Amino acid sequence: MNGELDITILDPHWQQLRSLLEVGQGHEASAYLKLGVSVIAADPWTRLPRTRLVSHSFLEVAEPDRISSSPLHVTWSTRGYMRLLSEAMNVDLMPAIVHTHPGGSAFFSEQDDANEAELARTARLKGTRGLASIVLGGDGSVAARIWLPSGEIAVAQSIRSVGGRVQSWSSGKPADDAPHLDRQARLFGDSFNAQVRALRVAVVGCGGTGSAAALLLARLGIGHILLIDKDTLDETNLNRVHGSRRNDATSPTNKVDISEREILAAGLGTRVAKVVGWAGEPELRDGLKSCDFIFGCTDDHSGRLLLNRLAYFYGIPVIDVGLRMRPVAGGHDIFGRVTTLVPEHPCLLCGKVINARRAGEESLERSDPDEFHKRKQEAYVMGAGDPAPAVVTFTTEMACVAVDELIAALTGFHGKDGMIPNRARRFHARDDRFLAVAQLPGCPLCSQEHYWGRGDVQPFLDVIG
Repeated sequence: MNGELDITILDPHWQQLRSLLEVGQGHEASAYLKLGVSVIAADPWTRLPRTRLVSHSFLEVAEPDRISSSPLHVTWSTRGYMRLLSEAMNVDLMPAIVHTHPGGSAFFSEQDDANEAELARTARLKGTRGLASIVLGGDGSVAARIWLPSGEIAVAQSIRSVGGRVQSWSSGKPADDAPHLDRQARLFGDSFNAQVRALRVAVVGCGGTGSAAALLLARLGIGHILLIDKDTLDETNLNRVHGSRRNDATSPTNKVDISEREILAAGLGTRVAKVVGWAGEPELRDGLKSCDFIFGCTDDHSGRLLLNRLAYFYGIPVIDVGLRMRPVAGGHDIFGRVTTLVPEHPCLLCGKVINARRAGEESLERSDPDEFHKRKQEAYVMGAGDPAPAVVTFTTEMACVAVDELIAALTGFHGKDGMIPNRARRFHARDDRFLAVAQLPGCPLCSQEHYWGRGDVQPFLDVIG
């Protein structure tokens, strides 16, 4: 393991872990996890390596394996532990042990040090990637560390649970005070500002919705923003790309450069990284994997397909934004959508947002443009039609709705479940709808729990081609 260590626990597993505090009835309790591993060679802001672990599955300690427990200790047979090590080895996951401190805070005692050293030695002999250990305190605190094969111990700098609500715990240095964020602290409390300043957020697509979202995120206090877009500004973008100027179109300027310029000009302390490219390029994987949230503001199906899978494999919430504007007989059809992607929310395939055939054609156009144009001439690909209508007020309003979902994940301001899975605004009909999109039976992504928290696999995201 290199660099800083982060641990993400998906909400279904988090709820199972929290239940240990209840079933233990004041006594310590234990369980196992298997964790996916995400190796980041270079964080886009610091250029330093990082490792992120994400929960893949929860395993109970079987009743026959439980030996004794009290408010101050828990012991169990190693039979289940040996099975855990074997299962983790077979699929290249990291094993983890979990126990509770129901009467106090989460910390590692001297007894934990002694017991875990022996368990870690067994894991090392078995050939695992290490052994993670997590402690849950009855006061709501969490602590975590990894026993590495080298014998060293790495302490997790941050731990978070991810679902409709996102909670985080940090052992790092808190962010400095930010007086310009005082007014939002008066609504959500001082801890809110500390949370947002610690976040790493990507904006994929810096057009009408993406440019608005990027500037809103900076004003909200997000500490690190990654901007991704392959396009330069043209004259028809001036009506909706925030921060753009006439000379950005006459001397074609990359959209990411425009958003970066405006964020840095505000002088609010946001660190900006940028990439001129498509989200699916291999060089961008580290950047995306480094993020705590991703805003999907792209209008291409292949980009959406990639982010759709990434959300489930890595436990990184994706907030996807889409708009459709068109004149119709006797009026207009103006529709905006925000979809939030986390395990237990239906994915973009279930919502029929992605056209898989079109996604394949877009990928072909990037990888083999000659073949793409040949097939287009032969009518084997759908191709692109005329430019879609776009109006700045509608794109900006949906960017606001999307950023509100991030705030809901951190605060639950519009309900205890946090982010709404699917939200639609029909501007022409003057209404909002909260669409109950059903998970498609046998969906090849979101219904497959073996993909949740899987982390790094070969090929990337288990996609060939």
